[in-house]
Amino acid sequence: MIRFTAPRLRTALLASALTLPALPAMADEPANDASDIVVTARYRNETLQQVPIAVSAISGTSLNDRALHNLQDLAAAVPTVDFRNGSSNKDRTVFIRGIGTISTSPGVEPSVSTVVDGVVLTRPGQATFDLGEIERVEVLRGPQGTLFGKNASAGVISVVTKAPSNHFHAYGEADATTDAEFRVKAGVTGPLAENLAGSLDGIYTHYRGNVNNISTGDKVNGFERYGGRGKLQFTPSANLKLTLAGDYLQSHDTVPNGVFASTAQTAFPSGAVSNNAALASALTGTGVTPSADNRNVNSSFDSDVSDKNYGGSLTGELKLDNGYTITSITALRGWKNHQHQDFDQTNGLSSSIYQAQDHGDLSSSQFSQELRLTSPKGKLVDYVVGAYYLHARDDERYERDLTKVIAGVNTPYQGVAYYGTRADNYALFGEANVNFTKNFRAIAGYRTTWDDLSYYHNRTSSNDPTNSGSSTLAVTGIQAYHASTGSTSRRGDSYRLGLQFDIADNAQIYGTYSRGYKGPAYNVFFNMLPRDEIALSPETSKAWEVGLKGSLVDHKITYALAAYSTVFDNYQANFSDLVGGAIITRLINAGRVGTRGVEVEFGLHPVPGLSFDTSVTYDDAKILHFNCPAGATASCNIDGQPLPYAPKWKLYENAAYRFGLNGATDLELQSDIALKGATQYQLTETANTIQPSYVVWNASVALLGKAGWQLRAYVKNIGNQHYSNYLANGNIGGTVRYVPRDDARYAGISLRYDF
Repeated sequence: MIRFTAPRLRTALLASALTLPALPAMADEPANDASDIVVTARYRNETLQQVPIAVSAISGTSLNDRALHNLQDLAAAVPTVDFRNGSSNKDRTVFIRGIGTISTSPGVEPSVSTVVDGVVLTRPGQATFDLGEIERVEVLRGPQGTLFGKNASAGVISVVTKAPSNHFHAYGEADATTDAEFRVKAGVTGPLAENLAGSLDGIYTHYRGNVNNISTGDKVNGFERYGGRGKLQFTPSANLKLTLAGDYLQSHDTVPNGVFASTAQTAFPSGAVSNNAALASALTGTGVTPSADNRNVNSSFDSDVSDKNYGGSLTGELKLDNGYTITSITALRGWKNHQHQDFDQTNGLSSSIYQAQDHGDLSSSQFSQELRLTSPKGKLVDYVVGAYYLHARDDERYERDLTKVIAGVNTPYQGVAYYGTRADNYALFGEANVNFTKNFRAIAGYRTTWDDLSYYHNRTSSNDPTNSGSSTLAVTGIQAYHASTGSTSRRGDSYRLGLQFDIADNAQIYGTYSRGYKGPAYNVFFNMLPRDEIALSPETSKAWEVGLKGSLVDHKITYALAAYSTVFDNYQANFSDLVGGAIITRLINAGRVGTRGVEVEFGLHPVPGLSFDTSVTYDDAKILHFNCPAGATASCNIDGQPLPYAPKWKLYENAAYRFGLNGATDLELQSDIALKGATQYQLTETANTIQPSYVVWNASVALLGKAGWQLRAYVKNIGNQHYSNYLANGNIGGTVRYVPRDDARYAGISLRYDF
């Protein structure tokens, strides 16, 4: 947990980690240091000072005060994290140090694992939920397969929700912005009976959107989300704790399937620019002017996606008399997703422009069981060992309805695909410290993983009524009949070796060498072809990391430095290609990629209540050797080019000052700035899909009552900086952008009361 002495709420920046500042210390109280920040990055409570891992720990209070409500928002404040946007949650994913997996296929795992209270989420789209009221988020950078396993070859996002309290506490919060976002949260916790405590949190949020659909007259790119989380904690004895948890979140997003930034596309590596005259003509006079800051679309209907994300878990912790602890986590989770998208991204129908719309339904479920034994600390060897099992299934239906004008006649086509996967994952794992002295230790960890993966796929096409499967019967965006099944089984190894030395009471250095492993995959999607029936090889990574972290001048100065180099083999990535006149993405073993860089954090807290925290990341993530897939029509000469979502430079700077106005009220002034370097969004390295560097500046002012109330006013994107958090070639031509929530300046106000 993150420990604060209420009402003091300042987090420190330390331990190879950016720790986003919450409220600084009260003017009459001493400053905290990072030794108060406790994380579970190695499945035991340790301070950031003790952990030989590059890890960021961000309190839920900090996220809430800075209006950061999901993992996409988190990417703005943690320089090593990036986020891939999309029109559906199936398309969204997280990157760490430039590494992540982009795919809608249910047959592939993300490279960055998202874990909620120890439960791994199997699909990246499940991780796009609203965080709500939580304890903290931990961001573990680099391969973490030794303990977290499953899909952690690039890193882990670990969300820790709040435990029930044995003391009554309740809160209510309401937020509103000048561009029509409303958010309400409320919760209560406390004792229910002897040895039984409970908690219940609820949330509702609605945002109208910041994109105009001229065709329908609606505001889009908005959302509506509501849900809750409940926990029961039973402690029948001092040595046994049982926690039953459940959560449910329903969301409805109106994200358009791309906003036109240009009617042109740029080829790589030739640099040849092709302008789609038919698209330009279709947009002329509609009110849509393609540009880097365009926020108008003219789609036939409002594209939307609906989500139901839910689950439950039972966690048991038994402390044995000899100091050992047994932990068991049993969990069930479900995810249902429906999407309706305007595939052609226009409201026109002519001999040169077709109309198409997609309907997709997904049902995903998983069961997992983890069992761990944790030894006491203080002996020559202390360790965590365990076993893990997961069963996941995914079933999807995807339909594309397309109309083309042929010889002056509107001609309809339809394709429908049913597909899914079944996956079983088994693992044995352990990690130990060998304590040579009080200040010097070795680290050794290992995980062996077994994966069983199978898929099925069946697609029919109205243009192939006899189910011949002939490629000559493919039409734009709809392949002919296809039916297949397949399965694969693989075993893989993850490990970590390292040394750690405490050079002073408040400083340490460490060095580690790690191997990451991500299991086999299948490219299962609507337009699956016979070439996709071959299982992809597992993705592996080898990483070196050295770090230095500590504090000076009675913790008034905190510092952290991490340098790393990681090479990934058989990198599983999506490669955009043109098939049957439509852009598709092909999941392939792309070859070898590498990421290396330096992360520097510095905190200055000269007097109580005043803090300056800076985090800078330099990351050189690039393609070392690309394996061009057979039959690719796009250029494959991309060796040496940057990886998508891997800007070389990112910076986050936060300054805050809190001081007393009177005996009952404090005032806090806060400002932060985030800089992001130029970012390529496509593996095909097209020049039109590069977002230039930009800076976003935010600020807030808050009145903080010692009786438990808080009134905060804030401004987001003070400089009114327009930018795109995703760029891609349009389905029928041109270049489309995805518009972030803070693409333009807006203000907000938040009122909270704790009692």
